[in-house]
Amino acid sequence: MAEQITGTTDSGVDAAGLDEVVRFTSDLIRIDTTNRGGGDCRERPAAEYAAEQLAGAGLEPVLLERTSGRANVVARIEGTDPSADALLVHGHLDVVPAQAEDWQVHPFSGEIRDGVVWGRGAVDMKNMDAMILSVVRSWARQGIRPRRDLVIAFTADEEASAEDGSGFLADRHAGLFEGCTEGISESGAFTFHAAPGMRLYPIAAGERGTGWLKLTARGRAGHGSKVNRANAVTHLAQAIARIGEHQWPVRLTPTVRAALAELARLHGLDADVHAPDFDVDALLGKLGRAAALVEPTVRNSANPTMLQAGYKVNVIPGEAVAYVDGRYLPGGEEEFRATLDELTRPHVDWEFHHREVALEAPVDSSVYQKMRAALEEFEPEGHVVPYCMSGGTDAKQFSRLGVTGYGFSPLKLPEDYDYAAMFHGVDERVPVEALHFGARVLSRFLRTA
Repeated sequence: MAEQITGTTDSGVDAAGLDEVVRFTSDLIRIDTTNRGGGDCRERPAAEYAAEQLAGAGLEPVLLERTSGRANVVARIEGTDPSADALLVHGHLDVVPAQAEDWQVHPFSGEIRDGVVWGRGAVDMKNMDAMILSVVRSWARQGIRPRRDLVIAFTADEEASAEDGSGFLADRHAGLFEGCTEGISESGAFTFHAAPGMRLYPIAAGERGTGWLKLTARGRAGHGSKVNRANAVTHLAQAIARIGEHQWPVRLTPTVRAALAELARLHGLDADVHAPDFDVDALLGKLGRAAALVEPTVRNSANPTMLQAGYKVNVIPGEAVAYVDGRYLPGGEEEFRATLDELTRPHVDWEFHHREVALEAPVDSSVYQKMRAALEEFEPEGHVVPYCMSGGTDAKQFSRLGVTGYGFSPLKLPEDYDYAAMFHGVDERVPVEALHFGARVLSRFLRTA
């Protein structure tokens, strides 16, 4: 089948595809899919939009809902090698809230200004959704097929519990993902400017587990003017202070060790990351900007985020509640639980408000090497490094199906662009040229994966 067509890049994305990746990003941003939690979201209009684009590429997408309006889209592209395992390519359709008065450009305008697409979801993660759609449609116009089957999934509810999204799909529609052994999604393969002339491209090969906690202190209710040694608010405050001040010990996973070794080499530092006396904090202090890639993932963490107690200033309540955002490394959940038991005793009980597993993916796998090769083809002066995400993605839910997840949503970004600040931040935006780069790299990887 011919691939050298006028207007076609060597990646397999044609000129129309480069236009579409920008238009699709803008269009999806204009579809307000704000997820406020507690079921307050409606992804279906965005799901119908994505399904329409997939159908236009000759695919047969299915829309699936656990709850009315909370739609997911799944489609399969048949590969040329029937003996090969399938690859899952997934992106979520929901976004976190945005206050329009805080933004330079309305967060749901999808405005394209000075070569930049503005709006909520421009990075997290309607840009990647648009890349997937543009690549699939480019291939359809040119008769291109990937080597292995690709399962395309656009999900609801990633920004909350995923119960209406990837969790629902994994639990109730596992058959749609038959044969999938690896998957790719958000938060990887973006430009990280570590130093002048040093451009890193981190590929996510792991995620810390999610342990959102509810803490409850119970005491003796009473008058605010009386001595009360069983004050629930006091007990809770003491436990929260211990949690907030706790110094978690270093725990290095294989992905993080690999990241530290590669970053040390690139910075010309002599570091034996496997030595018993290896001082990770000392190395981080020498890595400059690059330390930010690994510093959040060398330890477990627990950050108090919400407090609820009382109803009147002169009444001591009988109960006080707090919430904590906890994260634990692969293999670190048992230590995390034991530490929380110790920090909350004897007056405070805790439970998981929401829990998801930690993930680890091999950095010496064939699929990782192919992601590296795709990046290096279009950015030969870039340095690909592995890293572990401090947060989580839908890869957690799809791991129930035996899918090994990586973060790979490529973007080539200018030096003054703060990628991390775009996630859930004000004035979220993405350069048009970054989208073009991403579509080309994504297409190159998916064709050969």
